[in-house]
Amino acid sequence: MTSTRPDAAPEAAGAAPSGSLLASYAAGSLGTGAFGTLPGLVLAYYLTDSIGVTAALATVLVLVPKLVDVLAYPLIGALSDRASFRRGSRTGLMLGGALALPLLFVATFAAPTGWSTGAAGLWVMGFFLLASLAYSCFQVPYLALPAELTDDSGHRVTILAWRVAVLAGTILLVGGGGPAVRDTAGGGPTGYILMAAAVAVVMLLGMLWATFGAGRRTVLRADAPAGGLAHEYRDGIDALRVTRPFRLLVGVFCLQAVATAVMLAGGQYVATYILGDETALTGLFLALIAPALIVMPWWTNLAHKRGKVQALTVATLLFTAAGLLLVLAGWMPGAWVHLPVAMAGVAYAGMQALPMSMLPDATDLDRELGGRRRSGAMSGLWTASETGSMALGPVVVLALLAVGGFESGGVAEQSDTARWAIVLGFSLVPALLTALSLPVVRALGREYPRWTAPTTGATA
Repeated sequence: MTSTRPDAAPEAAGAAPSGSLLASYAAGSLGTGAFGTLPGLVLAYYLTDSIGVTAALATVLVLVPKLVDVLAYPLIGALSDRASFRRGSRTGLMLGGALALPLLFVATFAAPTGWSTGAAGLWVMGFFLLASLAYSCFQVPYLALPAELTDDSGHRVTILAWRVAVLAGTILLVGGGGPAVRDTAGGGPTGYILMAAAVAVVMLLGMLWATFGAGRRTVLRADAPAGGLAHEYRDGIDALRVTRPFRLLVGVFCLQAVATAVMLAGGQYVATYILGDETALTGLFLALIAPALIVMPWWTNLAHKRGKVQALTVATLLFTAAGLLLVLAGWMPGAWVHLPVAMAGVAYAGMQALPMSMLPDATDLDRELGGRRRSGAMSGLWTASETGSMALGPVVVLALLAVGGFESGGVAEQSDTARWAIVLGFSLVPALLTALSLPVVRALGREYPRWTAPTTGATA
């Protein structure tokens, strides 16, 4: 049976979530959105154009921390499930991550200026690794919460829609405002430190709100661990093996996360070397994220009326079409690129909210098949997959730049081959990745028909 907290919050397991619960849960995206966005947007550029690291070495410096994190996330998921079972909440890990992440985030962009290029690059890699581990301490239990805040599939769509709306606003604020703070401060080391400090304040406030708000209001809890910590560490992998819809869902989300990450990582290079203005990144970000704020209720209503799979199919097709249109920037760069970028932004809202609203449903199905609720383990595996996928974004872009002969160190003019590497990384590569995810999206509906049916929860 589904276990409940003895001190359950006023919301019953199947009751519609209150406004305060929706707001406090969504607030966590101020932290997760900021950390998920800014490094992917400017970290590679910081390494190549501020510190002077080569594109090939920057690829390694960005990738290594993420590989370590992927191994750590299932362990954090297991620890989170233990906390949920024993205390009825996951706030301990969330609070630790909320307090540590902002400090480590600032340190990542504070490489000593007097050090050699290699030493400064290692500084960035080390603190980025620590920051990513702190992020996981918050993100893994935070992602497990929707499965424990309600057992209604429709209400989960609403909860995740609120989260993604705040996520989109955070990406807009941080993605547009962060580089703007850097540029206003004159760029360079001081600009990057001020940018990181401003974003760190936003992260801290949002994560603390979610920890002491939604984190304390779960009405369901994880079931008793089946064995020792090593066994629990493997729970996410076991869920992937046992529950095919979960396996397909992770595959869809990974492909689409890589597509989004590649486009994000390529944005600064497109602004600087294709549009000819480093500060044009802010305009591209506005075009990508502002539509997501506007259309989020539409994706929610579409999922309620047509089912989650149909809504996700529409979002995937729209993103693919936008990517293909952006290939034309290689021949005729100009302000028009903001229109297909806005199309991608509309699709991005659905590609974020809909798979995440399916994750709690997958944990319910896994409990039916595996015999116990292990939301933390599954969210740990999900976060590991997401982190690895998002890390591949800058890696793919940097690899394309290296193959294209991109010259690091702020070189004003790049070769035609390098310019095309930038354009294709921003357009064709993301389009191909989302196109590859379409057959898997359709398979979700065949494996779990519940995702093709209209949901019963109230709309956002």
